[in-house]
Amino acid sequence: MQVRPGSQEEQVGRLILAAVVVTALPNVPVLGYAFYPFAILVTWFHEMGHGLTGLLLGFDFHRLVILPDGSGLAQSRGGPAGAVPQALVAAGGPLAPSFVGGLLILASSRHEWWRPALLALAAMIALSVVIWVRSATGLVVLPLVAAGLVWLVMKGRVAWQRPALQFLGVLAALSMFGDWRYLFTETVVVGGQVMLSDTGQIERALLLPHWFWAVALIAIAGLVVGTSLKFALARDG
Repeated sequence: MQVRPGSQEEQVGRLILAAVVVTALPNVPVLGYAFYPFAILVTWFHEMGHGLTGLLLGFDFHRLVILPDGSGLAQSRGGPAGAVPQALVAAGGPLAPSFVGGLLILASSRHEWWRPALLALAAMIALSVVIWVRSATGLVVLPLVAAGLVWLVMKGRVAWQRPALQFLGVLAALSMFGDWRYLFTETVVVGGQVMLSDTGQIERALLLPHWFWAVALIAIAGLVVGTSLKFALARDG
């Protein structure tokens, strides 16, 4: 079956709508509760960014904890010593979701990529639950999200798959801006414990102030998302 991809204007409109929903819905009373599974997914994107970056650098990704308030923690052990690996793992949380979001947006540009991309994301969520997730919130919410993606591919309308990919891509890409103040904060409280923020950890490792690294991370994320949008919108679908 040939699926009409829609004009470039329609695609831009959907992406703008997705961005508005991602940034505005969590702040709307009552409606914000409907966004809760996606808020947990945003945390999953972020913490998996830390954990998988650590794995690539030789750390042992020990566990991923997601708390009911949407905060989270990725714990890694061992790995190479030195400031640079520590800084890269800290940067992986904010940056990795932007790269994933860019890939999902790119996947939305080709009909034959819609199903594989959605199934790959569902499989990654399910795999992470089995291997790394060790908190009740994650163990309940994330399997439901993965099951929803599988249902969309197997039973849902094909016409829903592209908007879903674009929404999830924007969700991941904009996740670091969900609470942009976090990037400009040196310390945070997670589960009642005060700890360094991601940019605070980079500051400790690489000396330059945390606000400098916040600006740098935002610039890199913006470049990644902008490039993915440019290529996605340039394709015929």
